[in-house]
Amino acid sequence: MTTPETRPDDAPTDEARVEEALRLLSGEPVGLDVAVKRLSRGSGVYAWWAGPSILPDLPGPANDSVPSLRLLYLGRATSLRGRILRNHLRRSGSSTLRRTLAGLLVAEGYRTTWTDRVVLVAEDEARLTAWMHEHLRLTWAEDTEPATTEAELVRRLHPPLNVHGVSPEHLQAAVLAAKISYNASSSPAEPS
Repeated sequence: MTTPETRPDDAPTDEARVEEALRLLSGEPVGLDVAVKRLSRGSGVYAWWAGPSILPDLPGPANDSVPSLRLLYLGRATSLRGRILRNHLRRSGSSTLRRTLAGLLVAEGYRTTWTDRVVLVAEDEARLTAWMHEHLRLTWAEDTEPATTEAELVRRLHPPLNVHGVSPEHLQAAVLAAKISYNASSSPAEPS
């Protein structure tokens, strides 16, 4: 991180970066078919949005540009394109968002297996990706210091699916239970 003493004169302050990220994340969310074509390889923060009928017991703040959508999850990436495409839209083993969604959608019958961790079976990875394409929207903002920006935005916005960095009074019991349920759904095979 650049300290004030070493920050170049034209570099934005942490507060300016956070405000610019918030402005971009509060813009009109796009469908995932559009997002996958526009995402950059740069670092940044991203926000997942959904209508109020999706996970209705987990209210998040409304989107400034499309008030009918509400924030579900906020994350950071060293490569926005890589994080969204390779992790969030493909592999539950490397995506906290996917694991949480699968746990919350347990009534949909998502199945897991054990590799070196709990993951969805291949058919259900594809099914969850299709569900995400149908129900979720995305915004993002490039940022040179996404960890700092994400921490501040999670602190301010309290996205309901985030756990880390959320103050205890804003933690959602259903999300914590879903994470526990998902992680307990498969385990290593017992040796014979």
